[in-house]
Amino acid sequence: MSDLSLIFSDLRFPEGARWHGGQLWFSDMHTGQVFRSDPAGRTLEEVVVVDDQPSGLGWLPDGSLLVSCMLDRVVRRLGPDGGVSVFADLSGLTEAPVNDLVVDPAGRVFLGGFGYDLYADAPQRPGPIFRIDPDGTPTVVEHDMTFPNGSVVLPGTSTLVVAETWGARLSAFEIDERGGLVAKRVWAELPEGSTPDGICTDAAGAVWVSSITTSQFLRVEEGGRITKVIDVDGRCATDCVLGGPDGRTLFLLTSNSWMPDETTVREGRIQAVQVEVPAP
Repeated sequence: MSDLSLIFSDLRFPEGARWHGGQLWFSDMHTGQVFRSDPAGRTLEEVVVVDDQPSGLGWLPDGSLLVSCMLDRVVRRLGPDGGVSVFADLSGLTEAPVNDLVVDPAGRVFLGGFGYDLYADAPQRPGPIFRIDPDGTPTVVEHDMTFPNGSVVLPGTSTLVVAETWGARLSAFEIDERGGLVAKRVWAELPEGSTPDGICTDAAGAVWVSSITTSQFLRVEEGGRITKVIDVDGRCATDCVLGGPDGRTLFLLTSNSWMPDETTVREGRIQAVQVEVPAP
């Protein structure tokens, strides 16, 4: 792999990275902004601002952008006409913040929840996974996760892989025809102390994992074999995504902290490195 190159700086807490329509998209969680960019041009375009902490991003089949709004516990929809509306309201299903999301090929959204108030240093509790149907109806489809975070559907499969941040593992489910999650299993145990946050998958079915408190990005195969490690010493490794013209650019999102009152120094960054295996 080549050396890391700096793409963007002066951010607070970049998260929710996606490569979509030939552009890099991401949330700055602690400013409420969602951006898109042509990384080659090194220019950012503000897509929308929410009065909340935006996290995961996804797209419905009609091209609408979905934004996970953590504190209000809703998913907002930015329609093709630019109008913003509430697509799904999770506030009746959980009192804790919601987190990252992924949209499966059938247009269903899978969204994780903290399960407790991390920001208030509350005792840890199991977190849920919600399914949001195309009409916006939310349902709890899993109750017992250890802080579910980044998630992906492996290419060419119905396998949902979810990072369990405080469990140091990636867990997997099969998505059945009705959108239920079945066959829960450990997909990969990560090295002791790992704290998986954002994840993405490559064309070989391996998963790149950001380990937020150990300042690492790991490429992991099913079963737990680590094939690559990228260190970002002293920084919170928050998220990653594969993109670029040939799908071999791995964008690495980092910050100085995950606590909102500590990111006002605006040390959040996006860096990039070339890797061997491209995006799916």
